[in-house]
Amino acid sequence: MDPNFEKIRLNTRRHFLKNCGVGLGSAAFWNLLNQGSSASELKTPESPLLAKAAHFAPKAKRVIYLHLTGSPPNLDMFDHKPELVKRDGQECPDAFLEGKTFAFTSGTPKLMGSPHKFAQHGKNGVWMSDAIPHLHEVADDLCFIKSMHTDQFNHAPAELFLHTGFPQPGRPSFGAWATYGLGSENQNLPGYVVLISSGTQPNGGTNSFSSGFIPSVYQGVQCRSKGDPVLYVSDPSGMDRSMRRKTLDAIRDLNDHAYQEFAHPETLTRIAQYELAYRMQTSVPGVMDIKDESQQTLDSYGAKPGEGSFANNCLLARRLCEQGVRFVQLFDWGWDFHGTGPALGIGDGLVKKCSTMDQPIAALIKDLKQRGMFDDTLIIIGGEFGRTPFREGRTSKGQVLGRDHYPDAFTMIMAGGGVKSGFSYGQTDELGFNVTENPVHVHDLQATWMHLLGFDHEKLTHRFQGRDYRLTDVHGHVVKDIIA
Repeated sequence: MDPNFEKIRLNTRRHFLKNCGVGLGSAAFWNLLNQGSSASELKTPESPLLAKAAHFAPKAKRVIYLHLTGSPPNLDMFDHKPELVKRDGQECPDAFLEGKTFAFTSGTPKLMGSPHKFAQHGKNGVWMSDAIPHLHEVADDLCFIKSMHTDQFNHAPAELFLHTGFPQPGRPSFGAWATYGLGSENQNLPGYVVLISSGTQPNGGTNSFSSGFIPSVYQGVQCRSKGDPVLYVSDPSGMDRSMRRKTLDAIRDLNDHAYQEFAHPETLTRIAQYELAYRMQTSVPGVMDIKDESQQTLDSYGAKPGEGSFANNCLLARRLCEQGVRFVQLFDWGWDFHGTGPALGIGDGLVKKCSTMDQPIAALIKDLKQRGMFDDTLIIIGGEFGRTPFREGRTSKGQVLGRDHYPDAFTMIMAGGGVKSGFSYGQTDELGFNVTENPVHVHDLQATWMHLLGFDHEKLTHRFQGRDYRLTDVHGHVVKDIIA
């Protein structure tokens, strides 16, 4: 039984009289105002997905979050460490290991410099490796935070922590909070869409895009870039469009009656989701079909109609945002570079994996700029933690190079949406072990995201079990130095 209903059932008349505002006089007053109104005249409440105002003018109107599941090796892509290259193969100093526990490494590991060549790119000389050549072209559009740190060093808890502010399931995700606060600009599409590539769900499962304890209308709707965009959204066999409409009208009336009697928010969700599903039948197939894009656009992304690739999903993200979807989340599996096989080595394996990622992201940025959408679209790129400056213990004697999980220092990238362009914030030490300048905790990053969307992260809350919850829990400070 729902705990809220159980509480109501156990209340006595004394509880009722004590907590009913100004008492029975108020109830009588509202009864007089409603005299002459019948149940049939009561209107179904407005959709909870209608567009809403933020606390203040936002820098970003929408979000495209590109989560590289497993966490890319920042020391081989974004964080240049020439001293680590010089000391490649040396034993790791005890000072860096003392008191620390690693996922798959014990004893004294060997330092490992990156096998990739770094160079400066763009007008501001941003350092990037040769593993991501297409991102070199948009260096002046990127904002690097190289001083990130987190509390978690295993995948699922770290991913949940990054997306929900808590390492265990049950909290609303960033996308759910954004949609809860801002609603959607298109009532024919979900406000929060999730696309998954590389054939694997994120480490945190559906909890990484869940609505947690806020109404489930705000949770991420997973769409497929291959096959039917949404499972079970089409009409059942033998049911035409008009019959579907009559059926939904009858269900809506029943749900509306239940809402008028109990005012439960999940009833609103049920009404909204049935209506959204009906509208999605005609709107989703069109927006999810990339065949009408020009060949030049398809080639720029490396997209191929009918595939479920990261490139296709980046193009779909632009199409969905163009149609008013508030939040698009892409999860791309395959970034856990332990060196346990050639595909997960930081040499050729990383180059091959990056080839599926950096061209689509560069194309997405250029496409949004061309369409005038870049400045008010917040693009987020990164994993859930970093990778160690030394070789992973299990693969330390093999031919394939790999790195272990590392929570103390990693890089996140943002672009558009009010952040500085061609900018690097924060630093790590000469070996990449510790943050030495401008540390940014995960909660600080989340507070900054909310600020860019026009919210005071301490005030966008939802009351649950007697407490006001928020994305940043009880922490977080806006990183104002990266805001344009």
